[in-house]
This record gives sequence, structure tokens and C-alpha cells, in this order.
Amino acid sequence: MRRLLTVFAFSALALPAMAQFPSRPVRITMPHSSGVAPSIFMRLLAEKLSAAWGRQVIVENRPGASGFIAIEAVKSAPADGHQLLAVANSHLTINPSLYRKLPYDPEKDFVPVAMVIYAWFFITVATDGPYQSVPAIIAAAKANPGGIIYSSSYVGSPSHLGAAEFEYLTGTKMVHVPYKDQSQMYLGIANGDIHWAFSTIGSALPLIRAGRIKPIAVAARKRVASAPDIPTVEEAAGPAAGLKGFQIDSWIGLVAPRGTPPEVVHKINADVNRLIGDADVVERMKVFGFEPAPMSSEELAALIRADTLKNAETVRRTGATAE
Repeated sequence: MRRLLTVFAFSALALPAMAQFPSRPVRITMPHSSGVAPSIFMRLLAEKLSAAWGRQVIVENRPGASGFIAIEAVKSAPADGHQLLAVANSHLTINPSLYRKLPYDPEKDFVPVAMVIYAWFFITVATDGPYQSVPAIIAAAKANPGGIIYSSSYVGSPSHLGAAEFEYLTGTKMVHVPYKDQSQMYLGIANGDIHWAFSTIGSALPLIRAGRIKPIAVAARKRVASAPDIPTVEEAAGPAAGLKGFQIDSWIGLVAPRGTPPEVVHKINADVNRLIGDADVVERMKVFGFEPAPMSSEELAALIRADTLKNAETVRRTGATAE
């Protein structure tokens, strides 16, 4: 009986937080610029959450400083669920190994809330560029070490670490030129300033539709449903390239300041998981080359721990740096 009373008392304490959330507008801060695919999709999700909660959900874009500006803003916010961070896996699982000193601790400062989208990366080149295939890129890089330039959306991004792994596995040496703005990166490819980059279909879509850049391979272990005609990197490179099973993992999830009540975390998680399964949301994801990846907050926490260990080994093996 005493145990039952204790459980009841604990549950009663949790109910007010559940009943009161959200008690005011909710803000989702992102380190991405406003015009890129993740931001566009997050605004769709915010509209859905607003309707479900009866409270305004605002998406705030605070790009710059490799995501640190947005991350620090949310780190110090009240831990009540009204301030969330929509962050890429790189900020949580790559940066701890890539930077000697971070202004935040992913594990100590944040609690995982919900996975929102999973995105596939494609090797993208200029439509009229000199390198129209994966073997051509590798051959040119081997013939002229340091002569091939690739880019990423920011230092420490999945595309940055993926390209470093690509270099390591193919035994090549290329030059990394990160861009602060994804749209400028794609213009750099189209204009010939850089030779190739790993990109998501959604973020590159305007210039793909304009016929100026094109994807030539997907960094996945098997072809993806959103682009079934595009071969995997392993397929495109051939068996001798050393790229068997090559894949870049990229996702965006919601985290909250550490100390956010578990019942609030679970409510947000349940609502996000339900909404990303809506038919119109799934169709919108396909346009951007995204896929829904519903999971519990506990499963997301386990994924973050596993990816952090895996990425630490990749950084060690490839020598990738944030410099």
C-alpha cells in the first residue's frame, strides 16, 4: 500500500506539468538559415504542433558560428519545454570529437526529445563540370593531390566528415572549402569554384531543377526511395574503390535544456511522432529527400551515444579537424 501511495504521489506531481504544457508559445531555434530545406520543413511541423497544442509554435533561425549561436541560446533557456533546439546530428555527435573545446556539452546541457527527419546525402557536381562520375573524381584526385576541391555546409557537418571518410577510404587528398551558407555552396558548384560536395536533395533542389547541378550518387548502403535511379556511392565507384557500404548518416532532432521534466519530453515526443506520420507531412518530406524516423526519446539518446563513439573513431582515423 505504501508503495502504491508513493507511485500515486509521484504521478500527481507530474500531472501539473503535463496539464500546463504548453502554457505559452513554444520557440524552436535552429542553427540553419531560413531558406534551406530543414527550416522549411520545420515550419510545417511547427504549424502542425500549433494546431495540436492550441499554442503558437515559432521557428527561429540563428545561423552562424558552426551552430554555436543557436545552441548556446537554448542551453541557457528555462528547462520547461517551451524552448527547443532543432539540431543536426553533427552538433551532438561529431563536434565533441572535432573541436578541442566546445561552448556546450551535448550530454550535460541537453536532453534528447524527438527525431524529426532523416536525410540522405548525394555527391553533387556541376551539370557541365569536368567530373561527371565518382570514378572521375577519384582518378583526378589521385592524379593531382590537393587539386580537387570539395565543400560542405559548415565545418563539422555530416557532409564534411563524410567527405573526409571518402578521402581516407579512396586514398586521396583533396581540399575542403566550407561555406557558411548552403545556397552559396551550391552556386560554388554550379560556377565551378568547387568540384563536388555531399548535399541533400532538398537543399540543392533549386539548382537541380534549374539544370545547373546534379546528383550522381547517394551515400547510402542501398538506393533510396526518393531517388531510385541514382546509384549508391559503392555502385557508382566500383568494387575496387574501397567504398563498400559507404553511408553518411544525417538527421535532425529536437532537444531541450537539461532538466526539462520527463513528462513534457514524452508529450512532445509522442506528438511529433504522430504528426510526422501524417500523409501530407510524409509527402512533403519526399520532395526534400527526407524520411520520417519516429522513435522514443530514450531510443534517440541511445542513438546519440552510439553515433558519438562511431564518429570519434572516424575523426581519429581520418584526421579531420575543425581548423
